[in-house]
Amino acid sequence: MKKSLSHDVANLKLAAEGKKKIEWAGKNSPVLRLITEEFSRTKPLKGLTIGACLHVTSETANLVLAYIAGGAKVALCASNPLSTQDMVAASLVVDYGIPVFAIHGEDKKTYYKHLHQVLDFHPQLTADDGADLVTLLHTDRAKQIPEVIGSAEETTTGVIRLKAMARDGALKIPVLAVNDSDTKHMFDNRYGTGQSTVDGILRSANVLLAGKRVVVCGYGWCGRGVAMRMRGMGALVTVIEVDPVKALEAVMDGFLVDQIGRASRYGDIFVSATGDKMVITTAHMKRMKDGAILANSGHFNVEFDYDGLVKLAKSRRILRNNLEECTLPSGKRLYPLGEGRLINLVGAEGHPAEVMDMSFANQALGASWFVKRKGSLRPKVYVLPKDVDQRVARLKLRAMGMRFDRLTPVQRKYLHSWQEGT
Repeated sequence: MKKSLSHDVANLKLAAEGKKKIEWAGKNSPVLRLITEEFSRTKPLKGLTIGACLHVTSETANLVLAYIAGGAKVALCASNPLSTQDMVAASLVVDYGIPVFAIHGEDKKTYYKHLHQVLDFHPQLTADDGADLVTLLHTDRAKQIPEVIGSAEETTTGVIRLKAMARDGALKIPVLAVNDSDTKHMFDNRYGTGQSTVDGILRSANVLLAGKRVVVCGYGWCGRGVAMRMRGMGALVTVIEVDPVKALEAVMDGFLVDQIGRASRYGDIFVSATGDKMVITTAHMKRMKDGAILANSGHFNVEFDYDGLVKLAKSRRILRNNLEECTLPSGKRLYPLGEGRLINLVGAEGHPAEVMDMSFANQALGASWFVKRKGSLRPKVYVLPKDVDQRVARLKLRAMGMRFDRLTPVQRKYLHSWQEGT
């Protein structure tokens, strides 16, 4: 492998705009700011190189700055070809001297070239969003595995992949499932994905949601958030689920629950958020009404069969940014958004900084957690201890000006005893 270039971004002249976006996101990330200040004093990551494959956004930039405050060097690439904010990438290079390899709209070859360029820095820690960097480390760059202390994974999809690797005996490094922290998935996935998905759909299609039949595929934390926000905008929401417990929960939450084969006939807007593939197939698309919109909020562009739709269409045209019209042989027109990629980052700007504040606080503390346990962790998927999760929650409440109660000694004793009864 050739020596890496110092950066590969779209346009360094965008740096001034990017710096302002980074500063605004930082202003709205009080928990991460407190951790950054602590890292500046304690330097828990001193001497380490972190290879990060994350969405290159203004919020991510503040996580990178936290790593650097902790004493680390960082090399960054994009975790999705369409999620990069080019002005942020430029600012990280120009204003902060960080090697960044990310261009909005990069093709698959460039995407993987950038992953390789990050691994060329021989990181001891990695931060991943979808597990592409860890997967590459375990395949083409397996010789570097002994150099790696561990990796932190941000997404539901990535955690699914990594747990599959662990089950197969293929995982050779310890991995921290940041996504499984309560202060990540209960807030980022539900409130962040819920709001940013609606934002991406509205920016891309500019349609009225009130009165629309919206079909949400998946009722995990992300699907809950999307369904909740869609209902809040006046949509009539149907949930598609394969887990009977989650399906029942959706019913109890006041949503209709149906099968995709039936819902495909009446939905106006379809949103997938499952972490799986082929949730909506071309067979389903053929049943859809003229004018149906398809959006994906899962990490990878495999949840609805965009490639199959492209092959099926007799003609295609772009009507506006991230809004494509595909005309089927029947004359019916369907409208996929953002080439099937995660619409909250392709069509909008991803989650607001206020919610990423908690997610990235977990990421930063996770890096420190790994360093303290260097050499003592087995190759498996770990979750941050509950006390770390609760620390993030306490800091967030404090930043919001909220107070919460604490157990009295009598209450604590009662909860840890069995003697008292009726």
